[in-house]
Amino acid sequence: MHIATVNPATGETVKTYHPMDEEELERRLQLAEATFRTYRTTTFDERARLLHRAAEILDEDQRTIGRVITTEMGKPVRQARAEAAKCAKAMHWYADHAAELLADEEPDASDVKDSGASRVLVRYRPLGPVLAVMPWNFPLWQVVRFAAPALMAGNVGLLKHASNVPQTALYLEDLFHRAGFTEGCFQTLLIGSAAVDDLLRDERVRAATLTGSEPAGRAVASTAGEMIKKTVLELGGSDPYVVMPSADLDRAAEVAVTARTQNTGQSCIAAKRFIVHTDVYDAFAERFTAGMKALKVGDPMDEETDVGPLSSEQGRSDLEELVDDAVRAGATVLCGGERPEGPGWFYPPTVLAGIGREMRIHREEAFGPVATLYRAADLDEAVLIANDTSFGLSSNVWTRDEAEVDRFVRDLEAGSVYVNGMTASHPAFPFGGVKRSGYGRELSGHGIREFCNITTVWQGA
Repeated sequence: MHIATVNPATGETVKTYHPMDEEELERRLQLAEATFRTYRTTTFDERARLLHRAAEILDEDQRTIGRVITTEMGKPVRQARAEAAKCAKAMHWYADHAAELLADEEPDASDVKDSGASRVLVRYRPLGPVLAVMPWNFPLWQVVRFAAPALMAGNVGLLKHASNVPQTALYLEDLFHRAGFTEGCFQTLLIGSAAVDDLLRDERVRAATLTGSEPAGRAVASTAGEMIKKTVLELGGSDPYVVMPSADLDRAAEVAVTARTQNTGQSCIAAKRFIVHTDVYDAFAERFTAGMKALKVGDPMDEETDVGPLSSEQGRSDLEELVDDAVRAGATVLCGGERPEGPGWFYPPTVLAGIGREMRIHREEAFGPVATLYRAADLDEAVLIANDTSFGLSSNVWTRDEAEVDRFVRDLEAGSVYVNGMTASHPAFPFGGVKRSGYGRELSGHGIREFCNITTVWQGA
């Protein structure tokens, strides 16, 4: 098992770690269980005080942790700092809103009377230790959007992070400890993927959340289902970006470039399939391709860099295979498409046109700065192309026609529909997908309630 920081910009191994042995893992599980018994009785005010402090420390650490993230997974350093700021914002949001989101609920008085009770409450109680299996692409954000609501609900967290971001994973444990959380409230487990199955089978782990690949989601869901444990899964995405004739083409093309290449295109909610009405297809394609060509690819520590390296050599090879398969099947390369020479796992912003259903890139998620262009004759065909995928995470629609907006919102098979804007996550809004993009929701009130025991309290007369 290889747990290490390997700089994607150079291929250099910076630091390696030994996985935790069984004795250490057992100690941490015992600590999580013992800590939960006490932490679950703390007040919302106390939890909020601690989480606000964690947010303040993270804001203070932005530059330092930003460079760590960039070193570990290659994100342009400006985006790494922005990720840290976003995490702090989410912590403050949950610290401010959790008490209201989890307040006791009183059913309608007539229903209470009909049940024969003098009083009925619905109360949200924590479940216990929750295991989070998290990916490398947003190594702070993916964890915080689980940890902030889980901790505010009174749960404790166990983090199994991706093996290529160990320094970020250890930073997160230290962050919560520095903020004043008891040691067992949030623990990082330096373990390999093979150890996850045993953890899920341990009775002390009450639930699990995973953000990652479809195969990883299947494995976690299978074991959790066997053990009858709650899971939330956020898996892959191949999000459509639909442009209709009434759209502001200049703005749609400009945002499309960011939507595809943010985080070097390594995002489940990145727009990947650009479906453009035939009346504006040529004009959009010209603007979009020019914008992709203009991006600066290079050293992710450079403040001017737009696109850094892919996170791993394997990730670049997988992306190349998708592009090469499409080209062999007749796709046209409008820009990019060739690996640059030199060290690091770089790949240029690439636009492919003439995509057919027989191509792998039509069916599979392209995890990198590669966009596919589709021509749609009308709204109906745009919807058909958009839904012609096994994924259903988010979607983007550009139109000024309200009737078209209504149709897209009704018919697109996705967890989100963003109209005249780019998909983004915000702590106040629920986030998640349908089909093979997973199930359950993160963020907002929906997210904090996912790992609660929703308890009916009935009192007789």
